[in-house]
Amino acid sequence: MNNHLNELLKHWHPLRDEHLWVLATVYKTVGPCYRRAGAMMLFNDLGQQFGLLSGGCLEADIQRHAARVMHNKCSLTVSYDGSDEDDITFQLGIGCGGTVHIVLQPILAELNYLNLIEVQEHLNQGGTGLYSQLISTDGKVETRWEISQSSVQKPSPELIEKDNQTWLLTNLSPPPHLLVVGAGVDAQPVVQMAKTLGWIVTLWDSRPANGRREHFIAADQILRQPLDLLIQHKSAAQWNAAIVMSHNLQMDADTIRALQGSAIEYLALLGPVSRKQQVLALAQLEEQELCIPLAGPAGLNLGAELPEGIALSILAECHAVLQGAAGQSLSGVLTAETGSR
Repeated sequence: MNNHLNELLKHWHPLRDEHLWVLATVYKTVGPCYRRAGAMMLFNDLGQQFGLLSGGCLEADIQRHAARVMHNKCSLTVSYDGSDEDDITFQLGIGCGGTVHIVLQPILAELNYLNLIEVQEHLNQGGTGLYSQLISTDGKVETRWEISQSSVQKPSPELIEKDNQTWLLTNLSPPPHLLVVGAGVDAQPVVQMAKTLGWIVTLWDSRPANGRREHFIAADQILRQPLDLLIQHKSAAQWNAAIVMSHNLQMDADTIRALQGSAIEYLALLGPVSRKQQVLALAQLEEQELCIPLAGPAGLNLGAELPEGIALSILAECHAVLQGAAGQSLSGVLTAETGSR
C-alpha cells in the first residue's frame, strides 16, 4: 500500500459511518524526524492504521491516543521528543532524535467528516487545494478546504496564527500522473515501480500486439488510440511526466513533438545521445528550442543495465524533478566527480 492521502481515503470512505475514525496529522517538527509537517495518517476502532507518521515506531502509541479521541470526540495534540530522557520515544530507543508534534481529530458526520469527502473528490479529479486544520489545546475541531485555481503549490505547509488561533495550512495535490509511451517488456518494471510510489500511470501504445492487460496489471489505464487522439484524452491535462520508450524512432519522434504543447514537467527518452539526436531530427526539433527539456539519456547514473535498474534510474530522476530536488547523495558517500566512493 502506498501512503498518499488519496490511497488512505480509499480505505476510509466506504466505511466512514461503520467505524470510528481519527485523522492524525504532523503539524510541527523540530530537528530530524521521519515525516514532515502535513503528513497524515488514519486510525479506526478496529485497530487498523493507514499511512505512516514515523518509521513504524510511534504508531502503536498514537493508536492509543486515537482511541481516546474516538471516545471523547474532541481533538488532541501529542508530542514525541526523541532527545528527552523522560519521553517514551527516548526510553524505547526509537525515533530520529527530533521532536514531532501531532494533532488527532475525530472524523464525524457532524463535523462534515473534516471536509475529507470534498478533498477526496477534488483530488480524484486532478485538482489541488488548501487544507486548513485548527491546532487546538481545548479539544475544538475545525477544518477548511479551499480549492486552488492554480496548480502551482507552495512546497511546505505553514503553521500560522490567526484570531488567536493556530492553524496548519497544507497544500494538497493528487499523486503524480505518469504517461509511459511504449508497452514493451522493459516498460513493465517502470509501470510497477511507479505504482509502488503511489503514482497514477497511463500506458499508451497504438501497436495492436503491445500493451496486453495481463502484462500491465498495475497500470491505471491502457490506451491504444492514435497519437492525435491521445493528446486530446481527458487525462492529458493531468499528466505530470512522460517516459518515451517505444523503441521506434518515428513513434518516439511523433510523441515528443506532440507533447511539446503539454504541461508536463518531466520528459524522458530512452536510449543514448546519438539516438536522441536521430529522434529530434525526425521530429524536426532543435533541442535548445524545446518547450520541455528532454532527459535523454534518461535517468540518473546508477550503473543500471537491466530493465528494473533502468526503471529505478529513470523514476528516481523523474521524482527529483517533480519534487524540485537535486537528486544527489544526502550523505556525500558518492562523489560528484566520479560517482564512486
